[in-house]
Parts: sequence; C-alpha cells; structure tokens
Amino acid sequence: MTGDPFETEERRRLRELTRRFVEREVRPHLDEWERAGEVPRALHRRAAEIGLLGIGFAEEVGGSGGDLVDSVVVTEELIRAGGSSGLVAALFTHGIALPHIVATGRADLVERFVRPTLAGERIGCLAVTEPDGGSDVAGIRTKAAEDGDDYIVNGTKTFITSGARADFATAAVQTADGLRLLVVEGFRVTRRLDKMGWHCSDTAELAFVGLRVPRSRVVGGFAELMTHFAAERISLAVQAYATAERCLDLTLAWVRDRHTFGRPLASRQLVRHRLAEMARQVEVARTYVRHVAVRVASGERLVTEVAMAKNTAVASCDHVVDQAVQLHGGLGYIRDAEVERHYRDARIMGIGGGTTEIMNEIIAKQLGV
Repeated sequence: MTGDPFETEERRRLRELTRRFVEREVRPHLDEWERAGEVPRALHRRAAEIGLLGIGFAEEVGGSGGDLVDSVVVTEELIRAGGSSGLVAALFTHGIALPHIVATGRADLVERFVRPTLAGERIGCLAVTEPDGGSDVAGIRTKAAEDGDDYIVNGTKTFITSGARADFATAAVQTADGLRLLVVEGFRVTRRLDKMGWHCSDTAELAFVGLRVPRSRVVGGFAELMTHFAAERISLAVQAYATAERCLDLTLAWVRDRHTFGRPLASRQLVRHRLAEMARQVEVARTYVRHVAVRVASGERLVTEVAMAKNTAVASCDHVVDQAVQLHGGLGYIRDAEVERHYRDARIMGIGGGTTEIMNEIIAKQLGV
C-alpha cells in the first residue's frame, strides 16, 4: 500500500536484517536457551554490533535511531522469523528499563547505564511489581529513606523480567516526596522464578537491603512511569499478534502437508473455516495495533486506544494459538512443536504490562462508567 509507514525501503531492510539475525543467531540455539532459562550475554553484544539492540534510541545516547514504528518492525520480524515473545522479553528488556533514564537528559546517567546497555555490555531491568502489590503501582512499599545526599533503599520486587541477569534496575520506590523511579545497583537475586512460558527469559525476585543509592539517580515519578507504559503495552500487543501470525503460518504449512484418510487436512471445510477465522483475527489485530502505534510514535498521548489495542491483540493471540495446537493434533502437544511453545508463551500477554481487566477498566472510564 502506497504510503504505508511499515513498508518503506528502510524498514524493509530492517526486516531483512532482523530475519537474518534470527536465522543465524537465534533459531539454532533457542531450544538450548529455553532449557537454560536465559539467553547468553553474548547475544546482546551480537545484536548491538548490527544495530538491532539500539533501535528506538537516539544515536546521541548510543542507539541506532528510529522510533516506535521501527521497534514494532523488529518485534514483528523476530517472531515471524522463528523467534519468540520470550526472546523479545529477554533481549529487549532495556526497552522498559532505559527510557526513564534517557528522558532525564543527564550525561552522567547516560554514560553509566544507557550507552553500555545499548552496546550489549550491561543489562537493565524495570522493577515495579512487589509480592503483595500486583498491578497496584500506587501501593508500592519499597522505601527509599533520605540520608544526606543518598537514599537507603529497602524492599522486595518480584516477577522482574531479566532480573536474574540484570546489572541495574530502574525501580519504583516510595520516598518522603511520593513515588519515584530510582536507578539501583547492588541488589540481591533471592529467587529465580520458574514460569509456564517465556522459558528463555529469566525472571526473578529481587531484594533491596540497606542499599545506598545517590539521590541524583532519581529518573522520574508516577507520571513518567505511566507515560512509558504506553510503549510497553504496544510492544506486548505486537508480540501477541506476531505470535498469532507465526502460528497461522505454521498451521497453514502443516494442514497442507498432513494427510488423514487419504486427503490433506486443508481439503476439509471445517479446517479451512478455522484457518479463515484465524487469519481474520490476525489481520484485525495487526491493523489496529499498527494504527495506534503510528499515532503514539507521532506524539499523541493515547491511553484508551492503547488499552484497546493490547486487549484486541491478546484476544486474537489466545484464539489463534489455541486453534494452532488443535489443528496440529497430538504433535501440537509435544514440546518439540513450535506451536506448543507459542501456546505457553502467549498466556502472559493478558497479564504483563497491565492485565486484561485493568485495560478494560481504562476503557470503561473513557465510556464514563
């Protein structure tokens, strides 16, 4: 389509670069990383060397340039080419850890945290959720008590993506002045968490015990945290419809090759109609999420539309991965089947970045109810 921002020559080259990266660096090793429970640090460095790790971050801070649309393109292609949403979570955690730091414009923080992370030398995480808090950001209990020019930080964070490997955390803490985002080092990993899916993405519980952190490492507050949720939710929505699209492609290939009672599965009306519905839901989700992403990238501050985009993509993904496993039959239940991994990975989409229920509450408020 003429004028489609996702089909410019530059973004087609970005897709090709991403696909080659997945085919060369990811697919031969993904099963191994799933078993290991993490991706190697070397993968971050290789992604940085070709410019993928810095997509969406300005060159001035060590990034590769581009905007949210470019990040969408990379996420789509990582999954379409045979990666996974778990891989996206593990490799691009800096997408939620760094924006608050970059937004400060502070050269010292950029040099210490942003540049080395975008070079693949350090790993950062976002630490918001607490064991008894869930999605209640306003109820954060981790305390940062003033002590001269420092804070003394005490508290626990849980469900932290890349927390087991992270060198630093952009953490939500309570101060005398209210909720603040503070860049923290020196925390302890108290527990690695085993999950239903996203096996190649390490997840941890973190303990902040008497950590002394300079007050100069405050990088925002409640408003800044809420602002950057939009990009995280868009990313999860993209992961959801890209996972659905990958499962549709895998299933189309399967039903054309698989024969039962002397005929290919694709010759049966029931199968064809299921595939048609899967394709419809993928197309609707992709079209709407892309539309919202372009608006966010242009500077619009959208909340309700982002919530709608996430829930639309999650619902599509839930349906498509379920049908993909069903149409693969017994093979779809076997760990060697790619659709089985996507089925497990997809379950987090309606939980992470704000649950489906919270998204619906945001939408309901817009409706005045």
